[in-house]
Amino acid sequence: MIWVKNMIFTRIRDLREDSDLSQREMAEILNCSQQTYSNYELGQREIPIAVLIRLALYHKTSVDYLLGLTDDKNPYPPTPPSPSHCGST
Repeated sequence: MIWVKNMIFTRIRDLREDSDLSQREMAEILNCSQQTYSNYELGQREIPIAVLIRLALYHKTSVDYLLGLTDDKNPYPPTPPSPSHCGST
């Protein structure tokens, strides 16, 4: 489990640096403080699911990549919702 946690922190830092963004700039994109974002990268604070999704969308990758479940950076193709998932009766 520790390996997965370290993978998340390493990957979000690497993606931010690859985008030439500071922690402050990434925090602004995520609408959080620089300290909060820094704590995400250092593994001192759990990353909320909504933030993981925003990170994946911003970096054009998948949450699975951020979580270390795949090494493929490519995002999954969007799929249209099926009627059973739209609350139809």
